[in-house]
Amino acid sequence: MNTRKENTPGRRFSGAFPAGKLRTVRPMFCYMIFYLISFSLIEQWNRLHYTVIHTAVDDVIPFCPAFVIPYILWFPYVTVFIVFLLMKNEDAYHRLCTVLAIGMTVFILVSIIFPNIHLLRPETMPEDSVLTKMVSLLYLADTPTNLTPSIHVFNSLGIMAAAWEWDWRTDSGYSYSGTARGFWRMVITVLGILIILSTMMIKQHSFSDVVIALGFFFFTYVLVYRFDFMFIGGKNVRRPALRPRSARS
Repeated sequence: MNTRKENTPGRRFSGAFPAGKLRTVRPMFCYMIFYLISFSLIEQWNRLHYTVIHTAVDDVIPFCPAFVIPYILWFPYVTVFIVFLLMKNEDAYHRLCTVLAIGMTVFILVSIIFPNIHLLRPETMPEDSVLTKMVSLLYLADTPTNLTPSIHVFNSLGIMAAAWEWDWRTDSGYSYSGTARGFWRMVITVLGILIILSTMMIKQHSFSDVVIALGFFFFTYVLVYRFDFMFIGGKNVRRPALRPRSARS
């Protein structure tokens, strides 16, 4: 049996990724460098005036340290699904990256123009446990400034939308079964909802940060998935990657 792999154009490997995938990921990689530098500078910028973010709903939302777990899971949640789409379907990947880039760019602009802060964090932890220690470490790493719209919420919604809009067909022609699609969409949705709740339950964000993120995401979703706006990888659009409108539910 001949087991030699064909060395076809565009399938050469550079490290762990095929060379073609490295070219595909380059725009988003460069954008993330810009975003992380911008976010770090804004976090270190001591402003003379901050607008305090607070709603009456915040006062009735309990502090629940256990939600620090889904909050932290947001980081692999977003990263793993982005890489998964990159390897499986480039159109779905580009659409998701466009959504995320729009949200993060607007967040940076809002933080510059409208510096904001909240005073929701508990002065003392209600108990001494592993979970409250994790929350305390999180508080040290992330200041209670520059909160709206919540990127945790916006990006989680972006992941959920990508999972439901994509028809789960790969660029190589493989199609995931209905059972597999349903299972992973449900897992992604449930975890996304828990992450969104976690932003309020550990007092990292105000209720208004979540509502604003939801409203802005709806606008972005329509722009990308209904009007086909893409500025990251727009030349690589493959319309079959999206489910036919009649099949969407």
